Amino acid sequence: MEDEKIIDLYFERNENAVAETALKYGSMLRAIAYGILKNHRDSEECENDTYHIAWNKIPPERPAYFPAFLGRIVRNISFDKYDYNNAAKRNPDVEVSLSELENCISAGNTTEQHYDCQRTAKHISDFLRKQPIIKRTVFIRRYWYCDSISDIAAQYKFSESKVRSMLMRTRNELKKYLERQGVNV
Repeated sequence: MEDEKIIDLYFERNENAVAETALKYGSMLRAIAYGILKNHRDSEECENDTYHIAWNKIPPERPAYFPAFLGRIVRNISFDKYDYNNAAKRNPDVEVSLSELENCISAGNTTEQHYDCQRTAKHISDFLRKQPIIKRTVFIRRYWYCDSISDIAAQYKFSESKVRSMLMRTRNELKKYLERQGVNV
């Protein structure tokens, strides 16, 4: 079913909206959650929580790009679950993945910093759209889906060192791009 028709079902408060969303995007949502949590049961829980939140947000919100809308929700839920599960211990895969980006971007808690984060996100999207498909895909697999270096290497039949090198070069290019855009990094 087309995304617009699924969204219309949400606006009609038709429970088939959740079933159609699960049919079309369930595996994507579980993959995102699993990349962060490395736990199938928690991933399924995050997937179900995503449907609940989508049900409550649509309406009034009408997502322009439904998969990104759902992906953002499941990532937020998954990171919250990750923080809860790992209050005393850390998952090295996610920690390393996120720490790799610290040189390029910073997060903020004030309203001004929140605005800067949104502006930075737009610049990152613009940067990635200009990249060759393989660089963009590897970058997104690592930093959106939190895939490990070894998983990415296996998926694209690259060596792990090639993936590390590609990611490092892309991060460095991103940092320079953000600096040229006036983003404090």
